[in-house]
Amino acid sequence: MSTHFKEKEEKLEQILERLTEEAEKGTPITVEGRKDVETLTALGIKGRIISAKSGGKSLLDVVSEIKDTGACEVVLLLDFDRRGKELTARLKQLLEHDGIKSNTVLWAELFALVGKEVKDVEGLASYMETLKRKLSGNS
Repeated sequence: MSTHFKEKEEKLEQILERLTEEAEKGTPITVEGRKDVETLTALGIKGRIISAKSGGKSLLDVVSEIKDTGACEVVLLLDFDRRGKELTARLKQLLEHDGIKSNTVLWAELFALVGKEVKDVEGLASYMETLKRKLSGNS
């Protein structure tokens, strides 16, 4: 069983590392809320993280904020629930209409890896802690 947890932890670390690389390249990362921003920061991801649902912003405001960064690509990393999927699809459509590429590869990989256990980006940090605890045998 612990090899299963170890593999999951390694895959999750790889995805987070790729997310860090994207952020370091200057690619903005769009998440749903303020707590998602805090979670990514706590996981060591530094860069432009844009919250789609804070401060009463509309999706057009979010698209405008992304356009203002001058980026030609954005990583969409919204929640894994139905609303998150709908928001991802709508944002992707709006961004691509404005010529901005939406990267949902990392979202899809995270969802495939933890989608049954984690419903939102905010839950990733505690999920990582749980995996580490299970691996150290202190569960």
